[in-house]
Amino acid sequence: MPSKTALYPALIDWNGHHGLPKFDAIKDEDFAPAFDAALLSHEQEIDAIAENSDAPSFENTVTALEIAGDDLSRISSLFWNRAGANTNNVVQALEREIAPKMSRHYSKIGMNEALFKRIDALWEQRDALGLTGEEKRVLERHWKGFVRSGAKLPRERQERLAAINEELAGLGAKFGQNVLADEKNWKLLLTTEEDLAGVPDFLRDAMAGAAREHGEEGKFAVTLSRSIIEPFLTFSERRDLREQAFKAWVARGENGGETDNREIVRRTLELREEKAKLLGYANFAAYKLDDTMAKTPDAVNGLLGQVWEKAVRRAGNEETELAAIIAAEGKNHEVLPWDWRHYAEKLRAQKFNFSEAELKPYLQLEKIIEACFDVAGRLFGIRAVEVKGIAAYHPDVRVFDILDDKGNLKAMFLGDYFARPSKRSGAWMSSFQSQHKLPLKNGKVGEIPIIYNVCNFAKPAEGKPALLSLDDARTLFHEFGHALHGMLSDVTYPSVSGTGVSRDFVELPSQLYEHWLTVPEILEKYALHYETGAPMPKALLDKVLAAQTFNAGFNTVEFTSSAIVDMAFHTRDGVGDPMAVQDEVLSRLNMPRSIVMRHATPHFQHVFSGDGYSAGYYSYMWSEVLDADAFAAFEETGNAFDGEMARRLKENIYSVGGSIDPEEAYLAFRGKMPNPDAMLAKRGLV
Repeated sequence: MPSKTALYPALIDWNGHHGLPKFDAIKDEDFAPAFDAALLSHEQEIDAIAENSDAPSFENTVTALEIAGDDLSRISSLFWNRAGANTNNVVQALEREIAPKMSRHYSKIGMNEALFKRIDALWEQRDALGLTGEEKRVLERHWKGFVRSGAKLPRERQERLAAINEELAGLGAKFGQNVLADEKNWKLLLTTEEDLAGVPDFLRDAMAGAAREHGEEGKFAVTLSRSIIEPFLTFSERRDLREQAFKAWVARGENGGETDNREIVRRTLELREEKAKLLGYANFAAYKLDDTMAKTPDAVNGLLGQVWEKAVRRAGNEETELAAIIAAEGKNHEVLPWDWRHYAEKLRAQKFNFSEAELKPYLQLEKIIEACFDVAGRLFGIRAVEVKGIAAYHPDVRVFDILDDKGNLKAMFLGDYFARPSKRSGAWMSSFQSQHKLPLKNGKVGEIPIIYNVCNFAKPAEGKPALLSLDDARTLFHEFGHALHGMLSDVTYPSVSGTGVSRDFVELPSQLYEHWLTVPEILEKYALHYETGAPMPKALLDKVLAAQTFNAGFNTVEFTSSAIVDMAFHTRDGVGDPMAVQDEVLSRLNMPRSIVMRHATPHFQHVFSGDGYSAGYYSYMWSEVLDADAFAAFEETGNAFDGEMARRLKENIYSVGGSIDPEEAYLAFRGKMPNPDAMLAKRGLV
């Protein structure tokens, strides 16, 4: 008799191109019963490991845990992809149900007394087991995971911890859905030339396309998609419309009614504090940082404080320059948040004699994708071959075979580049399948990684190319850097594969990869005018490179304020009203009135839509200290594509995943640990 999960073959038997799922055979209504069957199957596998009468060994306990739950992993990867990138009412309803159910399931595993006894016995005798370095890391990961899941707590505390985790999972799912609803439901329709004053053609095209998606043919829609709202705030001469759009953008999750996230944030912080104290930590930040490079809240706040002082000083100088432009136009208003991008663009045009509108025709999405692949080929010897005619999870999604330098299949890559109402905002990398070399129950040995990138660029009108801003192009490189971390993985065990590293190390491969976008020989080759095919003029290229630290104070204040508020939430006792805490922290920092947090609390999805970056938003800056120093290693050779340096980068950073300690990995690549100086210089803050 077939297993119950076998009743949903499209979800678990991936027999499409090179083992891709057959996405067009997957039905929304199959997920709920398939989850139930897979959860039961995984529970039975766990019980078999825990109740094994043989003495615990690495193979019969740790390796068995590594490959258990394969059906559940497959179903989960498909479902969470759909929930984030192509959702609907059916999927959202199930998301609210399945998030706490999954939490309950994994809490039960983490508190399985017999299973932890086996893991704990192996941990106690780890030095006598003859384990490889990777096996020691995997055992350590499992042991710490059980302890952090409450394995050493008395039963009543375990039960309370499980209840907390379950409630947090439901709150995180609801938080993200509320932000998406606020983004999806708001639009500002423009119809006249007066409304469109200052809006360049590329943005008009994107706004016309957005209006069509909302059934408003012949109009122009400002939406809360970053690829539309940010350029509108940059170019629109209508200050009243900029203010209206900006206030809607920053009010996501804070509009009252069913989609208001403020009570969700309050309850989330309350539960996180209780969880940390149940597990013996002073606060949630101490709990989250215990397994990172930073280690302590003091180390994080030390870096953020050092950067904040320099950023505020720089932003003050920038604001003075913007105010001078406003005065020169005969206006007497102060610089407010809906003014900054607009006048910064005018200041850039004055200082560097170019504008974003002049640059954008040279940044075609198609060419920047080619540039991403070319850099990967030069550094790591891989090649991307697009495969046409394959149904992915949405018609816009593109599929690529990733081949190594011998022509062997190394990975599969899916690119999902355009904004749509069914997709949450932002950009991210994830995987349907991680690389590993273990034998599976279906007889296969090992799996290649199946990685995808999701972005939210404005979709162009039919027959026109998608044009990117420089920030968009950096986002594309950033996410592909994450993708490379997954695709170049070369480890044995899935739990340490690819991006399975500490939170403040995971951004190193992505942020480092951004540097190659602005290597002159890459821009010279791929920054081609969409109409003429002519390369970006050297004079313009030189201006772009000279302006890389322009507006650095604004950008750093936006980011650092969010990171400081995140740490404040997770280090104090009894947060109470989180909005009052946010306001108090920003007041203490003397936050400029002209700048707001990059992510105000009610739509801070990194921190509250799940806990991935909770007490961890700082990690982008922590990794930036590393990435600035790492790229300096290439610059010191005089060659951005130095072969020996690229080999060391691949072998010690991109391919090892979490199989070695991140500090050891960085030392093996660079020979020393960095200080913040290179990062501060890169940001233009010294």
